[in-house]
Amino acid sequence: MDPAVIQLLVLAGIAVFLILRLRSVLGTRDGFEKTSVQRDAPATPLDRKPAFEVIEGGPDTDITDHVKEGSDSAKALARMKAVDPEFGVSDFLQGARGAYEMILMAFESADMESILPFLSRDVFNSFDEVVQTREREGLVVEASFVGLREIEIVDATFDEKTKEGEITLRFVAELTQAVRKAETGELVDGDPNTIKRQKDVWTFAREMTSDSPNWQLVATGD
Repeated sequence: MDPAVIQLLVLAGIAVFLILRLRSVLGTRDGFEKTSVQRDAPATPLDRKPAFEVIEGGPDTDITDHVKEGSDSAKALARMKAVDPEFGVSDFLQGARGAYEMILMAFESADMESILPFLSRDVFNSFDEVVQTREREGLVVEASFVGLREIEIVDATFDEKTKEGEITLRFVAELTQAVRKAETGELVDGDPNTIKRQKDVWTFAREMTSDSPNWQLVATGD
């Protein structure tokens, strides 16, 4: 046999052997197969978009969390928010908590000057009259604020003409109170070691277009 032919057969054999070895190592592809694509890692909770979207025009939970949806109070609060976008019902209630304690304790300790800016003239005169009566009778009050148990909106109104909003709140607080004679310290009423529950209904008012965010106490009741 011609040496050239023998050489070609040997080379062909080697080529076949190499092809078979490669197929056994790399495998084969039959037909069309998609190339693998690396998937992004699942989004973490912070990366996920909300499962829902707030529907424009839906109920304002800042209002409906505190008063009945569609009620006159809810409509009045909505008007207040429309006139003053900085106003929030939840924020107002948080501020009212602090105002109630501050005003109540100042009244009990006869420190009327410190709360003058937060009272209407009528309420100031009413509180001051009680304070002056105590002084004339030689009495002092020792009081300690324990905590506010409840606060809720009783009513809300809005005057379209004056742009004044009024919100009436019901407070249920716990405090200790003792009335003593100023000169001798003799206990006249109450008990400094007994916690009593006190209920008040106060109305706060504010002109919603005012630059001042402060509300004034304009009426009290129980």
